[in-house]
Amino acid sequence: MASDLSDLLHPDLVVVGVMANNKKILFQQLGALAGPPLGLDPSMVTNALAEREKLGSTGFGGGVSIPHARLPGLSRIVVIVARLAQPIEFNAIDDMPVDIVVGMLSPASAGADHLKALARVSGRFRDHGFVAKLRGAGSRDAIYALLTADEPGMGRDAA
Repeated sequence: MASDLSDLLHPDLVVVGVMANNKKILFQQLGALAGPPLGLDPSMVTNALAEREKLGSTGFGGGVSIPHARLPGLSRIVVIVARLAQPIEFNAIDDMPVDIVVGMLSPASAGADHLKALARVSGRFRDHGFVAKLRGAGSRDAIYALLTADEPGMGRDAA
């Protein structure tokens, strides 16, 4: 199965050097970033991500978090990828701070599709080699290119 995320990405929603020292500020920045290009109220995005996070941490290990929410007004599932300037505490399953954030926003009615996209995104970001490449990418364009490359999830050297 193709592992590129091009169908979920919006070019304006890939950012590097995001300054946030906690989840609250991070979610505010994600809302401010995603709201305008998606035609959504930034505070609605911020609040939806924060409400979901209250149910349990979306930090799934390896310095990666996938905060996600369903929102009215969206026509498709969209992913925001942010590389933070400094890692932040996220109460991740491995207790490691997070520096790669993959926000996923879905239409309110996207039940099964939301879960399928979440599984696809988390599978891609469980690949430690891929995440290392994202950390080493020098620019937003380089990160976007990595995210849209059609490579097997475990890389060419997988047995």
